[in-house]
Amino acid sequence: MLMPKRVKHRKQFRGTMAHKEGRGLTLAHGDYGIVAAEPCWIRSNQIEAARVAMTRFIKRGGQVWIQIFPDKPVTTKPAETRMGSGKGTVEYWVAVVKPGRVMFEIGGVDEAQAREALRLATHKLPCKCKIVSRADLEGGANK
Repeated sequence: MLMPKRVKHRKQFRGTMAHKEGRGLTLAHGDYGIVAAEPCWIRSNQIEAARVAMTRFIKRGGQVWIQIFPDKPVTTKPAETRMGSGKGTVEYWVAVVKPGRVMFEIGGVDEAQAREALRLATHKLPCKCKIVSRADLEGGANK
């Protein structure tokens, strides 16, 4: 699964997802993509599951680009533990996704195949998503 090789700080605050995304609003490589419609944390295993769903459907034809990376550590404390005694250990890594962010891109396949592969991938993700084409995102204006 995806995770950083090394980080400056082992543990982070939770942060906020209050605003819309300011970057990653256009398709950089492929012809079709998945855009987040709501803010969420996407775990590294969910990213991997979406990638596998796409590549299996297109039978290794075409190309898939992942535009998000899980670089935020999420900590949890053990069950039935009293309050205090510090922050818990790092359990998993998440990518912070805000509305408008292009998460996955696909190219090198026809439109029907690309849309079906992306539809299968959206079922693996925890947030509402929208399938877009390069024509939908012309000039970075996200609808």
